[in-house]
Amino acid sequence: MKGFPVRPVPVENVGVAAKAVARRQAEQLTLVRRRAQPTAAYIARLTVTAVLAYLLARQLPGGSPRSVLAPLTALLVVQATLFNTIGTAIRRVAAVTAGVLAAVAVAAYVPFSWWVLGLLVAGTLALGIVLRLREEILEVPISAMLIFSVGSQAAASTRITETLVGAAAGLAAGLVFAPVRVQPAKEAVGELSRQMADLLSQMAEGLAEAPDPKRAAEWLDRTRALRGEIERVDDALGEAEQSVRLNPRRLRVGDPAAGLRDGVDTLERAATDIRVLARSVADSARIDNEYSPVKEAETRARLAAMLTELSAAVRAYGQLLEADPVSADFSAFAAEPITEALEDHLEEAQRQQDQLADLLSTNPAGRPEGWQLRGEILAHVDRLRSELEPSHLPEPPKAKPPLLVPPLRALRDRHRSEHHQAEWHADSPTDPSATGPLATGPSATGPRRRPNRNAMRVRARRTASRVRARHR
Repeated sequence: MKGFPVRPVPVENVGVAAKAVARRQAEQLTLVRRRAQPTAAYIARLTVTAVLAYLLARQLPGGSPRSVLAPLTALLVVQATLFNTIGTAIRRVAAVTAGVLAAVAVAAYVPFSWWVLGLLVAGTLALGIVLRLREEILEVPISAMLIFSVGSQAAASTRITETLVGAAAGLAAGLVFAPVRVQPAKEAVGELSRQMADLLSQMAEGLAEAPDPKRAAEWLDRTRALRGEIERVDDALGEAEQSVRLNPRRLRVGDPAAGLRDGVDTLERAATDIRVLARSVADSARIDNEYSPVKEAETRARLAAMLTELSAAVRAYGQLLEADPVSADFSAFAAEPITEALEDHLEEAQRQQDQLADLLSTNPAGRPEGWQLRGEILAHVDRLRSELEPSHLPEPPKAKPPLLVPPLRALRDRHRSEHHQAEWHADSPTDPSATGPLATGPSATGPRRRPNRNAMRVRARRTASRVRARHR
């Protein structure tokens, strides 16, 4: 084009840009596909349920070839969880039966008229309230009005029968297709732990210099925003617990939601500790003199190092909660590396806390301003570290063995377990004095602990050294 300079672009840059665009499009398509899968499964499940109910209703003697009452009932009965499906089916059958019986009783003695219809609607609504039918209460007057307008005994029996068929089809679909919605709850818990860990990491990085009050206030606002995320996790956990109730898959895999509630409670208390810690840091940042705890370079370095370790500990704690249940033979191997990482980070955090306590100790008479904040900061980090101790971890869920295990699979699992036990004893040093069932040592408790040189620990030491170098 004339008048517009064209800048030459190297061919290599074009190739890199094209690959980046293709990679971004592939990621977007994958995200869309993952979001569309639950919707597609929902549509397929309701469609199969409705067709099954219609085919079953056609087998009834005297049934209409175009009756859609059974498929309609099946669609209204099927819920997201089997427990809710059973409750909805019982209430809907009770509502239809009560409405039909009320209409038949009224039609036998009183002819159809507008005032009788009004009394029938009022009476059936009151009957639904007495029966505690909740959202199915309107089905009582609807069924009563339909049968009262027709005035046929055959229509009454057909409505009750097809309602029973539709409810049965909905229950069958619930037994077969009802999902166990534990994975979304685990993902929500993992996302919460990652947000808390990222916030602690940002606070640690921000303490490389004396934080201004505005930035400290931003940290405090982010800790307050965790309240909404915790509520979202609580809702997802409630759905997971509902999906497990009365679900036949629980007989085979156990309770996959076990321990999540205790873990979420721990994360909620940890979020509260982070919020009050951020409040103390924000209050310290507003003190514009040398008495402020965050004005001292060495204190900031120790606090930043400890926050980095606590960030890694929160991340590891979330990974433990996200871990899938395993069989009893391999439960000792499943979470061992993550548990070791959690213990290592907490141990390093304890060491940093001891040094931080020496730096924060002061005489109130010599430092009349800010000495309360020094104690608050130390108390909050100590409480946060204590909440993440492995002793507070919930009991990990263990998957139950299948009801019918093929002989070859059982033999393979037994050989694999024996092989791992041999590796344990081969890697563990023997101690002649530690024998018997009460022996303590690596051979009795599991694999030998290996030092965990995590990138987060290197990052903590790098932050501390950077702060020292800047203030020399």
